Amino acid sequence: MNSGARKICFVTGSRADFGLLVWPMRAIRETPGLALQLVATGMHFAPEFGYTFNAIRDEGFEVDERVETLLSSDTGAGVAKSVGLGVIGFADTFTRLQPDLVVVLGDRFEMFAAAQAAMFMRLPMAHLFGGDVTEGAVDESIRHAISKMSHLHFTSNQGSTQRLMQLGEHPSRIHTIGSVGIDAIKHLDLMNRDDIGGAIGMPLGERNALVTFHPVTVEAGRSVAELDELFAALSTLDPAFRFVFTLANADAEGRALNARIEAFAAGRPNTIAVASLGQLRYLSLMSQVDLVIGNSSSGVLEAPSFGVPTVDIGDRQKGRERAASVFHAAPKRGAIAAAIAAGLERGRQATVNPYGDGESSRRFAEIVAGIPDFRQLLVKGFYELPPGGAQA
Repeated sequence: MNSGARKICFVTGSRADFGLLVWPMRAIRETPGLALQLVATGMHFAPEFGYTFNAIRDEGFEVDERVETLLSSDTGAGVAKSVGLGVIGFADTFTRLQPDLVVVLGDRFEMFAAAQAAMFMRLPMAHLFGGDVTEGAVDESIRHAISKMSHLHFTSNQGSTQRLMQLGEHPSRIHTIGSVGIDAIKHLDLMNRDDIGGAIGMPLGERNALVTFHPVTVEAGRSVAELDELFAALSTLDPAFRFVFTLANADAEGRALNARIEAFAAGRPNTIAVASLGQLRYLSLMSQVDLVIGNSSSGVLEAPSFGVPTVDIGDRQKGRERAASVFHAAPKRGAIAAAIAAGLERGRQATVNPYGDGESSRRFAEIVAGIPDFRQLLVKGFYELPPGGAQA
C-alpha cells in the first residue's frame, strides 16, 4: 500500500454485497492516490452460507481485517446481538486501520453496525444504494438510517437521489451513478451452458429458473408461509423445468427458509439448492435461464440487463423502480403461477434497465478521487427542499 495514498475502506458482509463491490474496489485500487482497504464480516465466515471468505481471495483481494459478528440464531434478538458485536468489532478495526473514507453498501445489519462505529469515531463515510425503497423488509429502515449517518451518497437511479434530498441530504453530496452490479455483466466473461451445469452439479434443461427467496423481515412469521406458496406454484410447472435455488441470507427466519428449501430440493432430480454460487456462476446462470423467481433485488436490478423475465414475489422489493421485464406477484400460489406464465409468454428480449449502463464503478472512483479533503464532509446541515419539491 502506498503510504501517501488516501485509504478507502470497504466493508463486505455477504456474498451479495461482495459481488456488487468487486468492480468499485477494483476501480479504487487502480486510481492513483487511493489505496484499498477491505474488512470482511458476517456471513463470509459461516460454512452454512458457503464460507464465502474464499470467494474474496479468488477475486484477487486481500482482507485487511476480519470482524466476527454472526451468531447461530434465527431470531430478531440474535440479529440485534450480532449488530452489537459488530459495533464493538468495527470500533477496534477502524482504530487499527485509520481509514480516510469508509464505504458501505445497502441495508444489511452488518453494514448498520459498521456505520454506527464509523459515525461515533467521526470517520467520513460513503453509502452506496441509499434512497432505494424496499417496503417489505426491515432493511428499509436500516438503509435510511445509514444514509443519515453517511456524508457522501452514490445512488442507483434518480428517484433514489430525490428521496435522499427528502431526507435532508444536500444535492452536492449525492451522485447518481447507476447500479454497480451491472458493471460485472458488462465486464465478466460469462460461462456457457455446459460449463454452468458442471459447476453447479446439474445440467441445464429445456426450461430453467434461478430461484432466490429471502426472509420478509418486516413482519415475523410470514416468510415460511410465503415460501410454501412459491413451492406450490413451482410444483404445477412442467416436470422438465429445472430449478436452481440459492439459499437465503442470515436474516431472522433465514435458517428456517433454508431448511425448507433443502427439503424441497431433496429427492427432486430437477431441483438443486446451492449455498452460494458466487458472482461468476450466478450471473452466468442468470444469462441462461428462462426466469428469475423470488424476492431478491438481483431480479429487479441485474436481470433486466439480460432481458430475462423476473417474477418478483411479495413486498420485499416493493417500491423499487422496475423494468418492463419484471412481473410482480402477490405471495399466493395462483398469483405466482400467473406471473410465471406471463414471464414465459414475454420470453427473453431486449429490455431497458433503469439502473444504469455498466460504468458506475468508474464514475464512483472518479468522484471519490476528486474530493480534496474527506474530513470536510463531516459537518452536515439539513437540506431543506425548495418550494415545489426536490431539485438535483
